[in-house]
Amino acid sequence: MPDAASLRPLFEPRAVAVVGASRSPGNIGHRVLAAPLDAHFQGPVYPVNPRASVVRCLRAYPSVRALPEPVDLAIVCAPRDSVADVVGDCAAAGVKALVVITAGFAEIGSAGERLQAELLAAVRGANMRMVGPNCFGLLNTAKAFQLNATFAPINPPGGTVSMASQSGALGLAILATARHRGVGIAQFVSVGNQADVTSTDLLEYWENAPGTEVILLYVESFGDPRRFARIARRVSRRKPIVALKSGRSGAGARAAGSHTAALAASDVAVEALCRQTGIIRAERLEEMFDLAAALSTQPLPRGRRVGIITNAGGPAILAADACEAAGLVLPELSPAVQQQVAEYLPPTASVCNPIDMIASADANQYRRTVEAVLRSGEVDALIVICIPIGFSDLCEVASAVEAARTAATDAPPMPLCAIWMTEDAEPPGPSGQPIPVFHYPEAAAQVLGRLADYAEWRGQPVGSAAPVAALDAAAVQAICDRSVAETGGGWLSAVATRRLLAAAGFSLLPGGIALDADQAVALAEEVGYPVAIKLASRIILHKTEVGGVQLNLSGPEPVRTAFRKIAQELHDRGQAEALEGVIVQPMMSSGVELMVGMTHDRLFGPLIAFGLGGIHVEILKDVCFRITPLTEPDVQAMVRGIKGYRLLEGYRGHPSADVPAVTALLLRLSQLVEAVPAIEEVDFNPVMALPPGHGCRIIDARIRVAAR
Repeated sequence: MPDAASLRPLFEPRAVAVVGASRSPGNIGHRVLAAPLDAHFQGPVYPVNPRASVVRCLRAYPSVRALPEPVDLAIVCAPRDSVADVVGDCAAAGVKALVVITAGFAEIGSAGERLQAELLAAVRGANMRMVGPNCFGLLNTAKAFQLNATFAPINPPGGTVSMASQSGALGLAILATARHRGVGIAQFVSVGNQADVTSTDLLEYWENAPGTEVILLYVESFGDPRRFARIARRVSRRKPIVALKSGRSGAGARAAGSHTAALAASDVAVEALCRQTGIIRAERLEEMFDLAAALSTQPLPRGRRVGIITNAGGPAILAADACEAAGLVLPELSPAVQQQVAEYLPPTASVCNPIDMIASADANQYRRTVEAVLRSGEVDALIVICIPIGFSDLCEVASAVEAARTAATDAPPMPLCAIWMTEDAEPPGPSGQPIPVFHYPEAAAQVLGRLADYAEWRGQPVGSAAPVAALDAAAVQAICDRSVAETGGGWLSAVATRRLLAAAGFSLLPGGIALDADQAVALAEEVGYPVAIKLASRIILHKTEVGGVQLNLSGPEPVRTAFRKIAQELHDRGQAEALEGVIVQPMMSSGVELMVGMTHDRLFGPLIAFGLGGIHVEILKDVCFRITPLTEPDVQAMVRGIKGYRLLEGYRGHPSADVPAVTALLLRLSQLVEAVPAIEEVDFNPVMALPPGHGCRIIDARIRVAAR
């Protein structure tokens, strides 16, 4: 894998060739040539056209080999069947990088895939880097280059936001939106088919790019999700990443053989990846640019406290509701701040938070109130709302807010968002220090909530996946290999499952597998009454639906009766072959029922699940997912991320649970499935979390293996 520095010629070329430059104004080759010229690229631009001597008043050349000097970057918009020859010419001429806009490669099917493979082999054989094929191009707004290597006439304002898009069709809309919203772009890349340069490569490049402070990604698919996650986790510690991922629906959820796989719908792996790596996930393109505007101009909040200043009560209430929905809080301001603000506001104003200055509020009152709240140190973010209704001029209010922020230089840094509720297509913004402007309260609150989430993630320790003790991976692998050799893989038998869990160091309930009623009684006598008798079967998932769970058995005869009842029920259903025996365990009198599992995602690899157990898991679906390998901060976030976490803390007289033991179990499972890829699916349900200091026990387990 080439290093990130190899991408520099794409963004910082000394000279550029446009291969396929056309004299016809409507042709893409003409527009591609016009773009760097109109952007005032700071270097020579050479048209390459074997059938023209001049294009757009520039001397044209028949091939890249014929150019009067070497070029670092060639923008290729030649016909598909000539692209291979163009690449050969570029290699011979010492070109370092290509942007192949030409389409007709892997996106059209198998024939195109073969051409693309040949193209990639030629590019890599010449040690070149390539964006595309089938892409919209790239741009770099840095004054030293001012490169527009796209076929768009739009040159967005320069700034600190860099973006990669997997959709060339969206490229024009993205650049137009950036210009309309005033979001300054540092670099933009349409990656096209990602034959060579991928979104992940660009993420790694922008990690150390001095002009990039915020990274935006429009993602349709992941080439190597595990590499992407590894790099994104590192980059997010320094620079915020905002991602818009298409294809969120659950239509792709597959039929599943366990609780874990049934809950892992198509989008949960992406959501887990974003949470683990600190990526801020946008729901819509508009929200992506809302986030970009805030992240590129505002500091991160130090906490979740929000102040609201308004001249209208209704929007303030909407903003307060939206803040609460986003996990933010509105603290009541201290008596000192309330008294300070009340001195210059009308008696009918509300000064607690939100501060409603009423409709007559003028620009001076806005300035003094904003400055007072900024200096108070009692909030971590501020929302300023204005509805112009004749008593105040919106431009004056915008200037007053800017003046207040400038004056409060000694105040704690905090993000400030403005909501100008006006009929104008584009509300006025401050003319000096940028402050993001929104039309509606909900958008501002959602953005501040995302910023607070990201700030909290970045404040967490990095964490690591330190090896856990007593995990005999070799013994576990041997058990899996034996099962695959004997049965071809699939769900392990109950006996093999218990052996595997013991080798992996998991805590099980005492007991074992009984093959007949006498063995069941012997095991019950050994573990002590009362006991539970449960069907042992690799075929039947939901034991309760076939009468396969018998509880609170207090003597030998009830145990015998329970065994016979389970066997008879399966016989009557025509499933006698599903009976491997029964599991005999002591009854658990206390603890919180949990579910822990793993399913193997085709792209992302092992996906760990955690939630409430027993029958609740499929009814409530209160489950968190994370991608392996898990770190300690990952598992702590998982455990605290379910709504049922209050049960683990202790609730209405019920004792709290041994949370450290639960997190240790999750870490152990993560490392187990990383160390033994043959394990394809795991279901621990229920896991009983005991009171603090007493650990947790796996009550029931299913494990599926496959040849690797």
